[in-house]
Amino acid sequence: MAKLNPKKLKNRNFKNAGLYLLILIVAISILSSLFEPASSIKEFSYSQFLNEVEKNNVNSVTISGNTVTGVLNDNQKFSTYLPDDPELMAILRNKNINVEAKPPVELSWWMRILSSLLPMVLIIGIWIFMMRQMQGGGNKVMSFGKSQAKLQGKENPKVTFADVAGIDEAKEELQEVIDFLRNPAKFNQLGAKIPKGVLLYGPPGSGKTLLARAVAGEAGVAFFSISGSDFVEMFVGVGASRVRDLFKQAKSNRPCIIFMDEIDAVGRHRGAGLGGGHDEREQTLNQLLVEMDGFDQNTGVILIAATNRPDILDPALLRPGRFDRRIVVDRPDLIGREQILIVHAKGKPLAKEVDLKVLARRTPGFVGSDLANLVNEAALLASRKGKKLIDMEDFEASIDRVIAGPEKKSRIMNEKEKEIVAYHESGHALVAKLLPNCDPVHKVSIIPRGSAALGYTLQLPTEDRYLVSKSELMERLSVLLAGRVAEELTFKDVTTGAQNDLERATKIARQMVTEFGMSETLGPMTLGRKEQQVFLGRDIAENRNYSEEVAFQIDKEVEKIIESAYNRAKELLVKNKSKLKKIAKNLLEKETLEGAELDNLLKGVKLASGQQVMV
Repeated sequence: MAKLNPKKLKNRNFKNAGLYLLILIVAISILSSLFEPASSIKEFSYSQFLNEVEKNNVNSVTISGNTVTGVLNDNQKFSTYLPDDPELMAILRNKNINVEAKPPVELSWWMRILSSLLPMVLIIGIWIFMMRQMQGGGNKVMSFGKSQAKLQGKENPKVTFADVAGIDEAKEELQEVIDFLRNPAKFNQLGAKIPKGVLLYGPPGSGKTLLARAVAGEAGVAFFSISGSDFVEMFVGVGASRVRDLFKQAKSNRPCIIFMDEIDAVGRHRGAGLGGGHDEREQTLNQLLVEMDGFDQNTGVILIAATNRPDILDPALLRPGRFDRRIVVDRPDLIGREQILIVHAKGKPLAKEVDLKVLARRTPGFVGSDLANLVNEAALLASRKGKKLIDMEDFEASIDRVIAGPEKKSRIMNEKEKEIVAYHESGHALVAKLLPNCDPVHKVSIIPRGSAALGYTLQLPTEDRYLVSKSELMERLSVLLAGRVAEELTFKDVTTGAQNDLERATKIARQMVTEFGMSETLGPMTLGRKEQQVFLGRDIAENRNYSEEVAFQIDKEVEKIIESAYNRAKELLVKNKSKLKKIAKNLLEKETLEGAELDNLLKGVKLASGQQVMV
């Protein structure tokens, strides 16, 4: 990257200092004129002035033009307007008042010019100051139409594909882009054309930006990076100007890569904004479409963009010839999570018993950023305890922190509440163990975590799954409702602790009826259509495309499903009430039970006090 010229930097700092000094002088002048001690001079009407003269209260007066100022006998200064009164001088002489006459004060020609120009100079100075602040303080006043893209230089840390794991398919797709930039003749001799644009999309934290940096590191070409929000400013036309400048810079540095992060900031569907077709964001998008459509296979400029919401992008942006290749950067599977853990654990002192395969199996649904945070949290926990190696216990505690939040040691429950929470979580755990299609119980705890959880039951699947059957959903509902059932059976009363369980259970039951077609009465059909507002980027309403009669049937079906799952959980807990008490008793004593400890309890093995069984 280019270095700043010290002489230019000095001149720029001098100009900034002069501007600030000018604003300071103007501000002081205004304040001094506003707060000068004029308030100590008493204003008299002309009649009041004559009355004071008649009473012999006036000591001296000064006449200057149409203004009379003077001092009373009590040293009070006064001022009044002098009308055309030829008798005034005779009255003052008769009272023996000391009179001083002065010509009216006139401003010099340069003071008159300065007073007329000062407001304009002040306005221009403030405008220049605001422009500099909006542009980071270091750019020229009119440079806001220039691109804000950063050219990655050799001094930046180099990221390669070796630093990216768990998304092998995406790496393979992008390898063609790298090969083309390195050896375009290999493709040209077969008549192949490299994709003009590549769109990376997937959930937040899945590694889209890291993947783009790795492409730049592998290709060894110029790499411009910019965010979609950098194009949009308060001035109309600035975004389009920045797009033009960005592609102009890219073409002068080809072969190169432009990486645009969060492209949905400017690439949203046109016609959905509040400003019609002429607002700033849409002008920026139109210019981007024009620049991309002007590509050919010989330009050597490739645009890579990333977004979490490809569904709200404008169709013209996604057509072939612009973004012809769309690559999904999805959540990693079991093998991918293990590879990511290997990358992030590199260089960290791990104990021999740490098994990354086990950790990968215990983190379903985690993206790359979650796994990086998990390894870092484990290292922090180990250092906090004064350890020299990161062991499995630290990783277990780290998983709990990432999933459920940190322990709330300051949240102290009384014995009654603690007992209710213990039976509640024991109900979840026991029903999950008794039902055949439920995910294995990994841990049960009554230690408060996060913002609201007083306890939790953690279930982890043994493998990645992509389909869920109706029977499995019904068993999930029974597990969710089992905590409420356990409270009712044990204490003959219920509490507010099942609020989140009931909310999740109701949502699943309604999805089974309206989205998954799992209702025996209504049959295999989708009920309801979501209304989307593209400008907001989210679903804002659900359009009921069914009658009130069908709505009543939906409610009855949801109620029927919830009731069936509740009765099944109740039946299981009534038959196994002794096991429920045993689990709750051990939870009250140990506060946390691992999955293996729970298995031993159900098999009749008595746990020793303080026993810890690692899965």
